[in-house]
Amino acid sequence: MGPQLWPAFWVTIQLTFYSAIGSLVWGTILAAMRVSPVPVMRAFAGVYVNVVRNTPLTLVVLFCAIGLYQNLGLTFAPTIKSNNFWLAVLAFVLYTSTFVCETLRSGFNTVPLGQAEAARSLGMPFTQVFGIIVLPQAIRAVIGPMGSVLIALTKNTTVASVIGVAEAAALMKTEIETFSDQLFVIFGVIAVGFMIITLTEGAVFGYLAKRLAVKR
Repeated sequence: MGPQLWPAFWVTIQLTFYSAIGSLVWGTILAAMRVSPVPVMRAFAGVYVNVVRNTPLTLVVLFCAIGLYQNLGLTFAPTIKSNNFWLAVLAFVLYTSTFVCETLRSGFNTVPLGQAEAARSLGMPFTQVFGIIVLPQAIRAVIGPMGSVLIALTKNTTVASVIGVAEAAALMKTEIETFSDQLFVIFGVIAVGFMIITLTEGAVFGYLAKRLAVKR
């Protein structure tokens, strides 16, 4: 029986999907904190983004697996296999959200300052100015760069193999050991699989960037 690699891409897709949702939520919160009028929030978000963004992703994954699970007992699922999957998702969220945050911050600069000032002059609090005026326009302005962040996240999911998550890269290693005579076939399938996923992501975000671009 030959190597069976395609099922592993389902794990890769799941890792990407859940991590992308979590990163978007946490990254948006971080972005709001970085422009918040509260100094403590700005300081926390600034330190968090600069520290985590400059930390190797492998260390973040190992921190979640060893520090949070083995030492602190943080558990998301009853089985080790499922728990490692969600620990990997947590690590990707903690890491990728920093890039989402900085991407959104660049989008804030595209929103005319006068709009925010007009909203504040009407008595709108920061949360409403941010959520109703600034954030929707910023998101539309950075859809293309967000696609690049998602593509990078998809490729980063290979790091999950260090804690035993059976995504594509981990299964590739196992299949190479079992079917060493089909090395080039296995590498080819993995390469094509990642190309299909990332090119699809790029095409979707490219279309959305043109479709939803803010008209000035």
